[in-house]
Amino acid sequence: MTIKKVFVMGAGLMGSGIAQVSAQAGYSVIMCDISREALDKATGNIRWSLEKFSEKGIIREPVDKVLDRITPTMEAEDASEADLAIEAVFENIDLKKEVFQKLDRILPEHAVLASNTSAIPITTLASVTNRRDRVLGLHFFSPVPMMQAVEVIRAMTTSDETFETARKFVISLGKEPILVHRDIPGFLINRINFCASLEAMRLVEAGIASVEDIDKGLRLASGRRMGIFETGDMVGLDVTYGALMAMYEETKDPRWYPPAILRRKIQLGHLGRKTGRGWYVYDAQGNRIGPSE
Repeated sequence: MTIKKVFVMGAGLMGSGIAQVSAQAGYSVIMCDISREALDKATGNIRWSLEKFSEKGIIREPVDKVLDRITPTMEAEDASEADLAIEAVFENIDLKKEVFQKLDRILPEHAVLASNTSAIPITTLASVTNRRDRVLGLHFFSPVPMMQAVEVIRAMTTSDETFETARKFVISLGKEPILVHRDIPGFLINRINFCASLEAMRLVEAGIASVEDIDKGLRLASGRRMGIFETGDMVGLDVTYGALMAMYEETKDPRWYPPAILRRKIQLGHLGRKTGRGWYVYDAQGNRIGPSE
């Protein structure tokens, strides 16, 4: 199967990043969101990112030419001619099921339907569609334009052709496919990363170390470009919470249950960089100005 047109549902941090890298690779992209404000913000962020790439010589084409491949829309029906649809909405299983049912009705019969979920089993999402053999996971990592790995996750129903099509699509983006052959909550990378994130939260909760020292230690001793808490603020604490709860609800394993410190921050609306406060505090421009006590 040949992919020419990509439909991205959701224009947040992940959705806009997926739209950008797809357009950079030459695909015609439709970026959909229910909010015009979100679409305008996403387009502005994509332009900024492309301009940075252009300055560094990472992309050769004019920025406007790449941007012209992205069509913002508030109409899901615009997916009717897409060859691949990638869902990148909030990490909530009921919302994702609703999106999958809607896109399943709109997409042409041949189209592949993928989710960018970081934890929800793909088979659960495939079960609400009539194209179960053409559903799989494409889990990008944040920030999408910079991160090279993309998990390609096979649901119980995913056909070999769909799996191979998705693998080749990831390579066409200039990224490296990480093949996940069994559909388990959290897949591969997050099954590893979440263990470290949960332990880091519990260490802070117990007063053993500060957010800043844990992040500094991980950068200096583990070679990370960003610490666990810095990354959490960028992704959004609500996204992390949603992923952990999805894993807990699916497995009933208490090790995945979000610690009290994370639950309290969610209750207070301290969701990270997007709200100005998460594990750190940020100014109006999104610059970190100190730890969140």
